[in-house]
Amino acid sequence: MHMHPSAVLHLLLLLAAAAASQSQALQLSPAAPGRHGTGACIPRERDALLAFKRGITGDPAGRLASWHEGDEDCCRWSGVRCSNRTGHVIGLRLGNDMDTDDPRLHPEDTALSGQISPSLLSLHHLESLDLSLNNLSGPAGGGVPEFLGLLKNLRYLDLYGMPLSGSVPPQLGNLSKLHYLDLSGTDEFTFFPDLYSTDISWLSSLPLRYLDMGSVNLSGIVGWAHVVNMVPSLKVLRLDGCSLTSANQSLPHLNLTGLSELTLSNNYLDHPVASCWFWNLTSLGYLDLAATFLYGPVPDALGGMMSLQALEFSCTSGSIDIMTANMTNLCELERIDFSGSDFDGSITDLFERLPQCSSNKLKELNLRSNNFSGVLPNHLGRWARLVTLDLYNNQITGQLPSEIGMLSNLVTLDLSNNQITGQLPSEIGMLSNLVTLDLSNNQITGQLPSEIGMLSNLVTLDLSYNGFTGPLPSGIGMLSHLTGMDLSYNNLSGVITHEHLDGLSRLTMIDLSRNSMKIEVDPEWLPTFNLHQASFRSCHLGPSFPSWLQSQTNIHVLDISSASIFDSLPNWFSTTFSKARELYISNNGISGTLPTNIENMTSLVTLSLDSNQLTGQIPRLSPNLHALDICRNYLSGRLPSNFGAPKLSDLILFSNHISGHIPHSICELNVHNLNLADNHLEGEFPQCSEPRRTPTLILSNNMLSGKLDTILETYPELQILDLAWNKFTGSIPETITNLGDLIHLDLAGNNLSGALPHHLSNFMGMKATRSRPSPRPQEINLSVTTKGQERYYFYFVLYEMVNIDLSSNHLTGVIPEEITSLDGVVNLNLSRNNLTGNFSERIGFMKSLESLDLSENKLCGEIPQSLSNLSYLSFMDLSHNNLTGRIPSGGQLDTLYTQNPLMYDGNIGLCGYPLQKNCTTNNREPKHGEQKRDEHDDEVLTFSFGLGIGYVVGLWMVFCVILFNKTWRIAYFRLFDKVFDKVYVSVVVTWARWAK
Repeated sequence: MHMHPSAVLHLLLLLAAAAASQSQALQLSPAAPGRHGTGACIPRERDALLAFKRGITGDPAGRLASWHEGDEDCCRWSGVRCSNRTGHVIGLRLGNDMDTDDPRLHPEDTALSGQISPSLLSLHHLESLDLSLNNLSGPAGGGVPEFLGLLKNLRYLDLYGMPLSGSVPPQLGNLSKLHYLDLSGTDEFTFFPDLYSTDISWLSSLPLRYLDMGSVNLSGIVGWAHVVNMVPSLKVLRLDGCSLTSANQSLPHLNLTGLSELTLSNNYLDHPVASCWFWNLTSLGYLDLAATFLYGPVPDALGGMMSLQALEFSCTSGSIDIMTANMTNLCELERIDFSGSDFDGSITDLFERLPQCSSNKLKELNLRSNNFSGVLPNHLGRWARLVTLDLYNNQITGQLPSEIGMLSNLVTLDLSNNQITGQLPSEIGMLSNLVTLDLSNNQITGQLPSEIGMLSNLVTLDLSYNGFTGPLPSGIGMLSHLTGMDLSYNNLSGVITHEHLDGLSRLTMIDLSRNSMKIEVDPEWLPTFNLHQASFRSCHLGPSFPSWLQSQTNIHVLDISSASIFDSLPNWFSTTFSKARELYISNNGISGTLPTNIENMTSLVTLSLDSNQLTGQIPRLSPNLHALDICRNYLSGRLPSNFGAPKLSDLILFSNHISGHIPHSICELNVHNLNLADNHLEGEFPQCSEPRRTPTLILSNNMLSGKLDTILETYPELQILDLAWNKFTGSIPETITNLGDLIHLDLAGNNLSGALPHHLSNFMGMKATRSRPSPRPQEINLSVTTKGQERYYFYFVLYEMVNIDLSSNHLTGVIPEEITSLDGVVNLNLSRNNLTGNFSERIGFMKSLESLDLSENKLCGEIPQSLSNLSYLSFMDLSHNNLTGRIPSGGQLDTLYTQNPLMYDGNIGLCGYPLQKNCTTNNREPKHGEQKRDEHDDEVLTFSFGLGIGYVVGLWMVFCVILFNKTWRIAYFRLFDKVFDKVYVSVVVTWARWAK
């Protein structure tokens, strides 16, 4: 039998049912195992029980183990209840109660399986039957057995969570004494119930007080409310997930005056919430309308439901105007759940609509995952009985009010994922009952108040992702119940000593990463706690490897990266961390060799030791290792012939001194990320018998040789392929175009020859219209030569750098026009080859192109004007080709030359701006669509044209003045005659003087 959070309501219901029973021996709620009647077992009923057992094919929990044929007294059998007076079997409690604290145990692991035997009909006095959460079905199939309707004395029937299907039999309407009926489904099992009913009129004949038909499909019953209204005895009605389509039926007279719980959640009602039929049920204590798709304002009638104790409007997608809900007079209200509904409005205004009674009983306020904004009101103390205040993931701003300290009954305070600012008030220390405090992902600043050490019952503390500064108060060591402390991603500083840590004896998780704190304890210090998860990334733990970690033998996750440790791995490393699943010790100064017995760390899944000073060879690895990152070290020697880790999915060894051939054992690994770049590997890649599902292969900067066919056959699902700067020979195989998800191809710096492959349009991963392959959360570090320089890309950013780099090879032939269909390519580098032919005009379709390098080839023809369409282009190099004609302009082309003045060098046939070479008349005329002519030619032409126009205009002005103004004309010619006479006399006299 599944229990609702409203446990008190259940208890009252069962007591009422027991009081109405005609037999004092009747037990509607079966007693605990071990209690039974003292009357003798009736043989006929004993035989019926044994027949029932024969129908059970599976009993993993042994609940029927005591049902022996040799045991005459069946009243002593587990789950059987007999009348103390008559000895008749009156109750079967075989529900899968799961009385265990083991979180790994699933209900399906302990469920009875088989069929429900009709032999139960011999139990004429049976009053209570509980088969809940078992994998049982009727003898005729998976439906509810019709014969259950013949158990005339049955008062309690619980079939919750069983894999029942088909129609609910109307024969259940014959159970004239039935008070409790549960046919609801559950998602606890791999199977899912498929019960339905098209007629529930049979319910009206039953004296039901409790009815749960959750997950039973009632979509075909429009008048369901009229039927349940004919069962006036109902106290609890649960119809969640029943595919109901409306709750706005018109009921002239409400008979459900005693209804205390109504659950209609997870139904697509889709009509105004105010039109629902139940708002006048003033007896309701629990109303659940979660995920009902109701909309509009909440009716005023809500304010009259004075008995209401719990109100659920969660997951309604903001369609209900919650700011119209008037709850100020609901003095009995204890629980409000508006979570996950995208409600918006002022948080202060909402608090004004909460119960304002002097005897306020509100204990739980759940507003998580909404859009409430504004500052928390200063009068929070009105709701002093609050036990849970959850405002996670809203838009709360401002400072946390000091009145928060008046909520002395708070057990859970979650204000994470908001925009709270200012300092944490010291009054936080008044919350002495607080168990969980989560203020993460806010903008709280200042020092942590020392009063935080007064939270004596605190179990979980999360202040991560804020702006706290200063030292950690020593009072933190007084939190003796603390099991989890997360202070990561703050600006905390100062020294942590044993005084901060000695009192935290129950601590199992600590995260101080991304702070600037220094942990300074004596080498002989032994912590009182036993950590399972610890992160001290960016804290100062060195220079020696922390000796106190030797006592943490139960550690599962440890991160001491960037911790200023300059030491070798201690000899107790493998034994102390034998239970560890994840170890992160990167970016330190760890020297020496890897532990030779690392294969004994059988729990290890992830080991990261990158960016250290490790030397020596790689030993045999842990058999369960999934990810190994030892890049940027000084490892040498050959790769192991047997890695010893068949589950390895990430092998990252770049930037070491590993030499020799790649062993054939690499073929045994189904790695997702294989990065052996920047080593001294040589020889050919091994020939693998079966293809591997590897999306990332990086072998650049080695001395590997051979042909590419072997690699392409071994890895047919590549997304990232980097073989740059090796000694590979031969042509690029046509089969490379089978890599449809490829987004990064780098074959630069090899000895590849031949033509570029055809069918490049098969690279669907390089097209803008194709969604990128989902990146895995793995360490990928890759260098890309783009925009004339080498750049490094990490993690998910790499998946946006769609790249083709075939530079520095001996490739010949033309550039296939199909390459222009790869409109998602960001970097295209084909430089330093022997490519010939013309530029394709369709290159303008490569809209994502940011860097284009075709330099040092033998390309000819004109530069396409369509290059001006590439609005993202920020680097281009076409130097040292045989290009001719006028250089196009427009778009990005007008600015690229300033950044790279050598981009057109070595093309003697090019002319026009920005070159100093003018284009002659024999050069081509500008193509249609050019935006402007060569700017240098324009300047010369403009000057010449202006000079000519000025000369002509000036001459005509003088001529017109002389022609039309007689006075000026006479004066002009007189002046001309005088000047002529003087010049003539001067010339004659000078000539005569020279003649003498």
